Amino acid sequence: MDDLVMLLTVFVLAVFVGFEVIAKAIIFMPMAISLVGASVIWRFMYAYAPPGQPQIGVLNAIRSVFGLDPQSWLTVQPWNNLYLVLVMIWGSTGFAMVLFSAALKGVPTDLLEAARVDGATEIQTFFRIIIPYIQGTILTVTTTIAIGTLKIFDVVFVMTGGQYGTSVVGTEFYRQFFTNRNFGYGAAIAIVLFVAISPVMVYNLRQLQKQEGF
Repeated sequence: MDDLVMLLTVFVLAVFVGFEVIAKAIIFMPMAISLVGASVIWRFMYAYAPPGQPQIGVLNAIRSVFGLDPQSWLTVQPWNNLYLVLVMIWGSTGFAMVLFSAALKGVPTDLLEAARVDGATEIQTFFRIIIPYIQGTILTVTTTIAIGTLKIFDVVFVMTGGQYGTSVVGTEFYRQFFTNRNFGYGAAIAIVLFVAISPVMVYNLRQLQKQEGF
């Protein structure tokens, strides 16, 4: 689900955002921060203190201005998973946006003009010409995001430690192998993760070979 949300977000940004240079710089800046650093930043955004105490979390500080009770954002299920997805999107959008933007700039203008001369609307041009033309980039970004999503660990570990219904394969592996010292179970989880990622990675490499990009 989170990879689909991220794809839609970056694609819309790549197509419709104005003030291109400034917008790209702002959106790409989180790429300079590791996901661990991004998680620490967003922990301060979501920080919660009981009512009556100062709210250092940005979101709860805003709620307090309007007279609303503070919210423990990272413990409310299942919405806390969505809040973690937002962190991943914020940290990774810039990379995918740059790829989509470059692909869109590579669409020949004469092809687009010919479609408009033939009476195609902008929507028809987008879905019948632009999308097929950049489908290689779409597949590459999709598979890359899918791989990153399957092996996500740092965001969840820093923000919730896998508690409150946010555990993923990576945090479960860490807990079993390093905390519970259940080495066999932990190794089995790692193998399952490797098996889950391998088909996506192989598919990605084959697509790159077809495009003579690898």
